[in-house]
Amino acid sequence: MSMSGGGGRKLVLLRHAKSAWPGGPDHERPLAHRGRRNAPAMGRWLRTAGHLPDQVLCSTARRARETWQLAEAGLACTVPVSFDDRLYEGPATVLLDMIRHVSPALRTVLLVGHDPAVPELALMLATAGPPAYAGAGDDTASAAPLDRMRAKFPTAAVAVLEFRQRWDQLAPGSSRLTCFVTPRDLEAQEEP
Repeated sequence: MSMSGGGGRKLVLLRHAKSAWPGGPDHERPLAHRGRRNAPAMGRWLRTAGHLPDQVLCSTARRARETWQLAEAGLACTVPVSFDDRLYEGPATVLLDMIRHVSPALRTVLLVGHDPAVPELALMLATAGPPAYAGAGDDTASAAPLDRMRAKFPTAAVAVLEFRQRWDQLAPGSSRLTCFVTPRDLEAQEEP
């Protein structure tokens, strides 16, 4: 279950990990080697940082499903997941509508989706929060999380948005971006 406490809620947005381009339909693109390495690392980070979801909403695209499977292994727990085609091609407004319809009992929801909808949704909802995470050895790491997210939302990046209202009241500018972390941030933390 989620580790979020009090009356607050968390929306965790995960852009799918790096995919390969083997040919064939876009929907069936698998993860690349780098994606298979980064996805479980992001799951471990979610666990360590205390962002365990109560529910996952995941795109039906193969690269998103594989990202979730590997991230879930990194979380080291089983979480209910719903796969939905709207997360594959839907714009940020469709994603927001889906989130507004999750169970009011949920405290933390993780959405696994694609560019451009995931970054657009994060930017739509976010206001600046405290700089809760900064990577090491990176000039952009000292910038506020919102500035970093505006600059680039790479594959396997995670944005954590926190808010007090109900899910059905989630609106543009109503959340605080408390964390933005990328696989490169985690790699920088591991370097001696």
